[in-house]
Amino acid sequence: MMKEKVVLAYSGGLDTTTLIPWLKETFDYEVICCCIDCGQGNELDGLEERAKLSGASKLYIENIIDEFCDDFIMPCVKAGAVYEHKYLLGTSMARPVIAKKLVEIARKEGATTICHGATGKGNDQIRFELAIKALAPDLKIIAPWRMTDVWTIQSREDEIEYCKKHGIDLPFDHSHSYSRDRNLWHISHEGLELEDPANEPNFENMLVLGVTPEQAPEKGEYVTMTFEQGVPKTLNGKAMKVSEIITELNALGGKHGIGIVDIVENRVVGMKSRGVYETPGGTILMAAHEQLEELTLDRETMETKKKLGSQFAQVVYEGKWFTPLREAIQAFVEVTQKYVTGEVKFKLYKGNIIKAGTTSPYSLYNESLASFTTGDMYDHNDASGFITLFGLPLKVRAMMLAEVEKKNLGE
Repeated sequence: MMKEKVVLAYSGGLDTTTLIPWLKETFDYEVICCCIDCGQGNELDGLEERAKLSGASKLYIENIIDEFCDDFIMPCVKAGAVYEHKYLLGTSMARPVIAKKLVEIARKEGATTICHGATGKGNDQIRFELAIKALAPDLKIIAPWRMTDVWTIQSREDEIEYCKKHGIDLPFDHSHSYSRDRNLWHISHEGLELEDPANEPNFENMLVLGVTPEQAPEKGEYVTMTFEQGVPKTLNGKAMKVSEIITELNALGGKHGIGIVDIVENRVVGMKSRGVYETPGGTILMAAHEQLEELTLDRETMETKKKLGSQFAQVVYEGKWFTPLREAIQAFVEVTQKYVTGEVKFKLYKGNIIKAGTTSPYSLYNESLASFTTGDMYDHNDASGFITLFGLPLKVRAMMLAEVEKKNLGE
């Protein structure tokens, strides 16, 4: 009889390597590892050997960087989706595209189960599992860290010991560092001194993608970008695909100390957690896109978009990517992007993104209207009637209150 197959979300690290012999021993599964590259930059060399050595029957290495950028990052950029005013959703956006790929491989391999190494305390378990349920409701999901009856491993030392016992002697590190998640968009840092909100982050020891504003160059740097229908097309005059633009912006942003955020956020599971996020390129891209929207979107569209953008961020943060609501908000956002075309220029300087001019063929800014000299389209006298009507509810209410007060005094 053939063994059931499980697809394991595999990074090559100690946690997921330990899961290979554990899945075989505990459930007698055939283990198929799947390493999904969203631009985390980790060394993928030697991964196949490591997976096979640990007992996996097969390893898939899937590069999904462009799909991640075009179909997951860009909808969030266009929506202006920022969770709790600060977090640019780096991990949140990546989880659904990873889950989608895991489901594809499970289908291809005829697997019955998907296993992930997310803990029972975080948001990632929700994001992975909601996506899998939406795309493949028949697949079983194994989350070892929640299975405390059969998963008895408590520490890195335990994991190294478990691997050795199963003939896997790999050069894993005993040391405890920050808990990090990296992809093309960002890197997050949790743990160590960050666990106490009273502590200042040890940036010297922590930063991976850039430097602090204090360490950034004394001289600013100008950047020019063009957009077509909300999508970035060129950077400093050079046409590039979105993933290349983000890569380039990461280097520029990192150099100038852009996009470092220290936040205590509200997780979906109800607790607060503190993290430091580095999103150098993403911060610049979001700011550049917003710079162009200021010129091309009318007031009411902008206001509605702001509300829906905030809701979009929450939907994505909560792992609800594959839902009708996300599709519906994204459809609204797409309509707003029709005329978000033009060029933005800005200067990067010590953590700041300073505007240096914006142009668009669809600009709603009208110089003769905005200037202090009166043009044909605007008669100052028209404002009198407008203010009379606009202020009417306030006037009626004030008159009513005065009337009531008069009556009360008369009693």
